[in-house]
Amino acid sequence: MEKRFMPGFRTREELLELQLRGLKWTVDHAYSGSAFYRERLDKAGVRPEDIRTLDDLRRLPFVTADDLRGEYPWPLRSVPFEDIVRIHASSGTTGKRKVMVYTAKDIDDWADMFARCYETAGLTREDRVQICVGYGVWTAGAGFQNGCERFGAIALPVGPGNIEIHLQFLVDFQPTVLCATASMALLLAEEAEKHGILDKLTVRKIIMGAERSSDTMRAKIRELFRADHLFDIPGLTEVYGPGTGLDCEHHTGIHYWADYYILEILDPETLEPVNEGEVGEMVYTTLRKEGSPLIRYRSRDLTRLIPGQCPCGSVLPRHDRLTGRSDDMFIIRGVNIYPSHIDEILSQHRGIGSEHQILLDRGPDGKDYMTIKVERARGAGPGGDTELGRQIGVDIRKALLVRGIVEIVDYGSLPRTGRKAQRLFDNRD
Repeated sequence: MEKRFMPGFRTREELLELQLRGLKWTVDHAYSGSAFYRERLDKAGVRPEDIRTLDDLRRLPFVTADDLRGEYPWPLRSVPFEDIVRIHASSGTTGKRKVMVYTAKDIDDWADMFARCYETAGLTREDRVQICVGYGVWTAGAGFQNGCERFGAIALPVGPGNIEIHLQFLVDFQPTVLCATASMALLLAEEAEKHGILDKLTVRKIIMGAERSSDTMRAKIRELFRADHLFDIPGLTEVYGPGTGLDCEHHTGIHYWADYYILEILDPETLEPVNEGEVGEMVYTTLRKEGSPLIRYRSRDLTRLIPGQCPCGSVLPRHDRLTGRSDDMFIIRGVNIYPSHIDEILSQHRGIGSEHQILLDRGPDGKDYMTIKVERARGAGPGGDTELGRQIGVDIRKALLVRGIVEIVDYGSLPRTGRKAQRLFDNRD
């Protein structure tokens, strides 16, 4: 099948040449069009003409989410207002959301990037895509729909709302692809099972993003839908939105669109590059973005680059699934823990369900306590709860060097949501 949305270059050298041209253009464009960037670059002693090689990227100053909130409501705007055709915003404190502006070319580029995601997932124009993510000021719904229409498949833009409508559409319109958060995909799968309609469904591919998901949760979603593939789609509003990459059908890592942005993986403390294969913070520099270009934007998302070439033969580089955020880390009894650490431990245990919660409390003795609520497997009785909880507790102690109180609860008793699920509750003062 013809690959209409893949890049034209064939070698890494051609990619690096494209990135250098894009870096030079971005620094010049931002310096000329944005008072914020001009001041920041002048302070760093860097002018557009100083960018001669890709190594000069490290001379450029970082941009953070605090910068975006501090420059509200038009942060990083680098074009005249008459060139802006849309805004999108991500979550933030009241009145201080991170707002990005888009030109017509930005919207067009984003649609092409997203169409490439559908192409990478092996879709055809005969596929029907049920879109279960949020619309409005958020980037998700618009991104999934615009990309689907650019690709040429049928879009069913239901959004994250009424579950009954979703179930009706799954049966009546026979979508072959589902696009959702992991929480929404799980909710739909369990509701379809309750309604006895799983045998009537034709979903064969699921594209999930916006939140981290455990292996157990992913396995349950795929099992219930009987899907052939489950894909990870990264993205954040600051970098257009979702659609900045996708894993192919080999599932050996997420191919990211390095012809649209440069991705650095840096140590979040030292801000120095980590070795290939080591986990670090994702730092973005866009190469074509007109409205709100990014120069070394610290996303706080954590992942690692995957060395070597994918079996699919693509020259596009890969990064791993996101393991969390550098600001997700919590400290309990002097130990630094990421929620993903708990995910990994739970995923090694059979006999558990797809949801869990982490609760942090401070006791009357002034000490911190961690409780992990874990659903037992669907259909399992409470007879094995004590031993299952003991085994999980031992593994947590062994891996994290801190004790956790493990509570096994009924399958389906923890909340389900059509949006991002909250699994960490820090109740300490």
